Amino acid sequence: MTLLAAMLVACMGIYAQKTMKAPAGGKAISDELLGIFFEDISSAADGGLYAELIQNGSFEYNPTERDGWGPGTAWRLTRPGHSLGWIAYGTEQPLNSNNPTYMRLHTERVGHYYDFNGWTGFGIQNDGFDGISVKAGAKYNLSIYLRNVKGDAKKVRIALSEPQQGWGRPPKLIADAEFQVSGNGWQKYEAQLTAKEDASKANLQILSLTTGILDVDMVSLMPEDTYKGHGMRKDLAQALADLHPKFMRFPGGCVVHGGGDGFWDTYRWKTTVGPKEQRRGLKNTWGYHQSMGLGYFEYFQFCEDLGMEPLPILPCGVSCQGTNGGWSMRDQAQDVVPMEEMDEWVDEALDLIEWANGDVNTRWGRLRAEAGHPKPFNLKYLGLGNEERISPEFIERFKYIYEKVRAAHPEIVIVGTAGPGSHPGNRDFEAGWKLADEIGLPILDEHYYEPRDYFLNKRQYDDYPRDRKTKVYLGEYAAKDKKLIDALAEGLYLLHVERNGDVVCMTSYAPLFARKNATNWNPDLIYFDNERPFLTCSYYVQQMFGLSAGQYYYGDCVTIDGATNLQGQSVVLNVKTRQLFVKMCNASADGKKAHLDLSRFKGMKSATKTVISGQPEDENNYDQQPIAPQTSTIKVSKKMDLDLAPYSMVMLQISL
Repeated sequence: MTLLAAMLVACMGIYAQKTMKAPAGGKAISDELLGIFFEDISSAADGGLYAELIQNGSFEYNPTERDGWGPGTAWRLTRPGHSLGWIAYGTEQPLNSNNPTYMRLHTERVGHYYDFNGWTGFGIQNDGFDGISVKAGAKYNLSIYLRNVKGDAKKVRIALSEPQQGWGRPPKLIADAEFQVSGNGWQKYEAQLTAKEDASKANLQILSLTTGILDVDMVSLMPEDTYKGHGMRKDLAQALADLHPKFMRFPGGCVVHGGGDGFWDTYRWKTTVGPKEQRRGLKNTWGYHQSMGLGYFEYFQFCEDLGMEPLPILPCGVSCQGTNGGWSMRDQAQDVVPMEEMDEWVDEALDLIEWANGDVNTRWGRLRAEAGHPKPFNLKYLGLGNEERISPEFIERFKYIYEKVRAAHPEIVIVGTAGPGSHPGNRDFEAGWKLADEIGLPILDEHYYEPRDYFLNKRQYDDYPRDRKTKVYLGEYAAKDKKLIDALAEGLYLLHVERNGDVVCMTSYAPLFARKNATNWNPDLIYFDNERPFLTCSYYVQQMFGLSAGQYYYGDCVTIDGATNLQGQSVVLNVKTRQLFVKMCNASADGKKAHLDLSRFKGMKSATKTVISGQPEDENNYDQQPIAPQTSTIKVSKKMDLDLAPYSMVMLQISL
């Protein structure tokens, strides 16, 4: 298959077999228009989608990540029953060189049980991410590495507990386990804890009940009940599944190439796919630690679980545009890999393709199989670069890696970058498109964040050449607020994208997740705390477009009286599912009447009508959720009228 043919199959959704014939007048468009972009920003991974409940379980936090941080961050000393001792971190003879730091407990005295109502021992306590939330009857899988360093074999108690109010009162026990630690080498201990009751602010205590010296590392507490059993937090994963995304771009974003920190902080996928204790944690671009518990294997498995195409993004030898003051100094030099070292970065891409798609007899395919996935992941897309300045240095290195990958794997659809602020006239944008046209790049990734007025008034893709080989991936975009009017502005813009679905083949809102009290960027699509997600107005608009994917666009089926740039419409046909989707948006203060002529479509009887509406300044937040879709069933006819309320978006889903 030629590269162009592969791109058309993957991006445009044109297949030899269809379940129904599309009526005349439609335009072939991509049926992968809506996806998601996952970046570990605002604690989206650790403390978020990745269901691990222990923070800094490997004791690898350090001051390079955040001022004041260290191995003991998120931990505290605990010594119930007036036990005595001291703690220190160590790095000698570590469990693994990728995670060299561990905590050493020096226990000098274990208090009597009666001193604290049966609660005693010397050790450390972890409060998770703003507390550990557990549910009565739920099971939690504990694992921990322990090493007896000096003294008799150690009796160690692991207690999941919740503080009680009142001075001198012992913690409330939620669940516990005990281990006998002997020998002088690292050993892994595991237990399943069943919570006796609900707790929103629980903690985990590791208590030595024997004097002497004990080492602790790689502490983990995971819910047994995760999304499809693969380690993702169920409610957050379900929120993504409910968007019906067709692909997921990961792991960034500026996370890909180290943000403003330089190449030492570049995300290397190979250090994220082995056993958890062997993975190398990394400073996050956004100022915290990435444990890599959510690594490339988990990303690919999650894509498989949700039926999404994986779209991994790899660095291509040029630093983030934020390096060397690049955010404020437009012409500051980039950090670049010397050309004689570029083959290392080529291998990074080629080995990833082999890891994802290779037979179990290949080196990297065997590693995937050993991790529990002998079947290939069937990677189709690969992104090279993220928002770099399109400098001569970038162009030289991008061409080098692009040609090497294309020669070895012509079946892989390569996604390039148009830099930040991807609007016509922007210097990087123009240089990025010149490069794309020159080399015949399949897809170019555009990014822009703008005030709502841009999305209400601009229509960027109407003027793009229709004969260009390169398609557009709008990989990062959002209106700069999270009111209903912002969501409607994005909806209008997505209607414009659908109209240009022959040019634009993919889109993804950004950022995706933000944890309460740990937010680096606003707005975000989904906010969350330990108990539940909070879905924004924009989330529901995205969901509407995710539900309504199709292969053909019809632009002449709906007219809206007195339409301005604040109204829009789209009719999309999915020939595979035999579904017709009619979407209409009214972002004005005046009600409008829409006239529908669906005469060309046969077999219509009824439709599911979904409406998102409210006041323009309405906003879903932690305290109130005024905006949610309202659904009903209505009869449909070949010709019909619909009233569009002020500040509303409406979708009809019709089975044919």
